[in-house]
Amino acid sequence: MKRENVIELFRRLQALNPHPTTELHFSTPFELLVAVILSAQATDTGVNKATRRLFAVANTPQAMLDLGEEGLKSFISTIGLFNAKAKHIIATCRLLVEQHGGQVPPARAALEALPGVGRKTANVVLNTAFGEPTIAVDTHIFRVANRTGLARGKTPRQVEDKLLKVVPAQFMQDAHHWLILHGRYVCKARKPDCPHCPINDLCAYRYKTPPE
Repeated sequence: MKRENVIELFRRLQALNPHPTTELHFSTPFELLVAVILSAQATDTGVNKATRRLFAVANTPQAMLDLGEEGLKSFISTIGLFNAKAKHIIATCRLLVEQHGGQVPPARAALEALPGVGRKTANVVLNTAFGEPTIAVDTHIFRVANRTGLARGKTPRQVEDKLLKVVPAQFMQDAHHWLILHGRYVCKARKPDCPHCPINDLCAYRYKTPPE
């Protein structure tokens, strides 16, 4: 995609949503970290329903440890893979208490050393909780970046690396949220809403959905 088209793409997304943010509910970096771990292969709506009850009882690493793995499961049992996620969250809380003073570290290496935290989760926390200009490539962003021609790649890491090169600095902080929301609500997997897409004319997708 040409540089001027990239700039125009993000200018339009910014005009529609000047202050984008995650749809996960959180009030602290720790709550965001837990919510993102839970969101793997789950909807944000489902996660928010579970964390609304969970965070009212345990919203710090120590409180989560006091709750225990079985206690945690009782709050997140409606979420897919909840057994593995509970194990990871409790192990992460233990490391946060023992190695980081109960705080979520604002550094990639330290975040990725936590159980259940990969590059994508670390990027979300760094961007949303700590204001770092990172881009977490999930299935939505991977699809949008490849379809539009913004940043094509065969793996999420390839797409991430290309996005970091092509996204203009003035849009980098919010690019992650604009792209994920665009993929979630407009550039959907099965039937993209091309007729109502604000960047339709900039997009290189060959199989655009025709107007009804």
